[in-house]
Amino acid sequence: MFSSRFIILKSKNIDWWVYLPTIGLFAVASIFLLVGGQSLEAGLGAILNWLTGNMSWLYMLVYVINFIFFIYLGLSKFGKTKLGGPKDKPEFSTFHWGSMVYATGIDASILMLSIVDPLRYLQSPSFGIKPFSNSAYNYAHMLGQFNWGPMAWMMFAPATIAIAYAMYVKHLKVQRLSAAISVLEGDSLGKRIARNLVDFLVVIGIMGGVGTSVGMEIPVISKVLSTVTGIPDTMMLKLGLFAILFVIFATAVFHGLTKGIGRLSSAHIWLAIGFLVIVLVVGPTLYILNSETNSIGLFLNKFISMSFNTAANGKVTVMQSQTIFYWGWWLSFMPVMGLFIARISRGRTIRQVLGGMLLWGSLGCVSFYAILGGYALYLQKMGIVNLVHILNTQGQAAVIAAVLTTLPLKMIMLVLYCLSCFIFLATTVSSFAFITSSFTSKKLEVGQQPSRFNRMSWVVIFLLFSLGLVTVGGFKAIQSICAMSGFPLIAVVLIMLYSIHRDLTTDPVEEAAKATAKATAKAKRKQLARDVEISTKTDYARERPNRKPTSAQETD
Repeated sequence: MFSSRFIILKSKNIDWWVYLPTIGLFAVASIFLLVGGQSLEAGLGAILNWLTGNMSWLYMLVYVINFIFFIYLGLSKFGKTKLGGPKDKPEFSTFHWGSMVYATGIDASILMLSIVDPLRYLQSPSFGIKPFSNSAYNYAHMLGQFNWGPMAWMMFAPATIAIAYAMYVKHLKVQRLSAAISVLEGDSLGKRIARNLVDFLVVIGIMGGVGTSVGMEIPVISKVLSTVTGIPDTMMLKLGLFAILFVIFATAVFHGLTKGIGRLSSAHIWLAIGFLVIVLVVGPTLYILNSETNSIGLFLNKFISMSFNTAANGKVTVMQSQTIFYWGWWLSFMPVMGLFIARISRGRTIRQVLGGMLLWGSLGCVSFYAILGGYALYLQKMGIVNLVHILNTQGQAAVIAAVLTTLPLKMIMLVLYCLSCFIFLATTVSSFAFITSSFTSKKLEVGQQPSRFNRMSWVVIFLLFSLGLVTVGGFKAIQSICAMSGFPLIAVVLIMLYSIHRDLTTDPVEEAAKATAKATAKAKRKQLARDVEISTKTDYARERPNRKPTSAQETD
């Protein structure tokens, strides 16, 4: 007989009420995308246009509310609240903690989008600017930094603060996001349903965010790999990449958090940073530095306008649709990013955590847009490569390959880029499959991991869903899935803001005393009821032998 540790299909500890609806929904969606193929591209694009035209006000408003709430929280007396006990000290130094936050903003998506996004803004600028003008170049360099900057990073704060407060101040075990939302605590049917609904929406968001990441990046890796090896960039090559990724994902997730995923995570950061430094050094360094200095000024000048930039009158711009895409994406990543930052932040104050996210997190993303975006704009402006034409005729994967071939030692840079993206994808999907399986598990003991069946099933669904998106093709489809998957989490964010405010404005000692008094009173009522019941039964038993027989009994 095989040892149970070698049996993958071991499905214990699964919370079927959350697992079945979510995995069933995405299994159906994956089949729908695979069968529909490119015929679905126009329909998904229409959904994005509808969301941008009709719901952009809600996306914008929730981000503004969230941003103002946490800026106020950080600057107020509540910012001094320590996420831990009075004697708890930060586990990591400020630099080490900041570097880990910096690293969370780096993934394969930013390696691609930081090159391509500025080209989109250049030919379709906002604020009535003439395309390809000097002002258009200035704004194109800055606009991506807004979508990956402070507003985006503060969207990770609801989960970060709620989870950290629950774990380190209230000493609760947080396996799911719903466990950190105090207003949903309780044993009533309504509260249980609400918690399951939150977890269901969180898994949908994670699936949408990660699935679109893989679906967006596989075509880029395929195109770059084709450039390096000469292998035709066909669907067979993409399927081969999916097969390789599946082996990597499955191995990492099967072996668990430390042995599998931990080793992948430790490898990917230096590759990306090394690639960034090389581009800055061998590229137009002075042009990039001047562009970034100018972008900082434009960012500060236009921050409020961009934060409320909806299409009230006129046509929806590329910038507006991109912002809605990113706002949905950040919402979908919010639970996982919040969980990670919370786990490394014990002993820090709320102010330190929020300030560090604004500084280190934004810096991690902005640095890629400053350097890679600046380099792409330089190539376009100097007439070295017509990247806008390539983007419009061949797609964003061809743009990446064209940019990389302009670098010295281009074959090495192409290989380095492919390797970086591959490791990023392996790290991201493996980690998210593990976290999603935790969200769909029953309570796990300390050190216990979700069942292998649960973990492996999410790897399969992630890849099937991503393959479906690759089959549909088109960046519009990717944007639509992101916007749709993040949309339901708007309600979750608002509930969390209220929950955090209530936690911080309520005296924990007083609340604990009230809870203790309530539990004591409830126990007394139960004991009294039992005493009355026992007393009644005892009196009845004593009285029964002394009863006089009825007339009917006497007659008998």
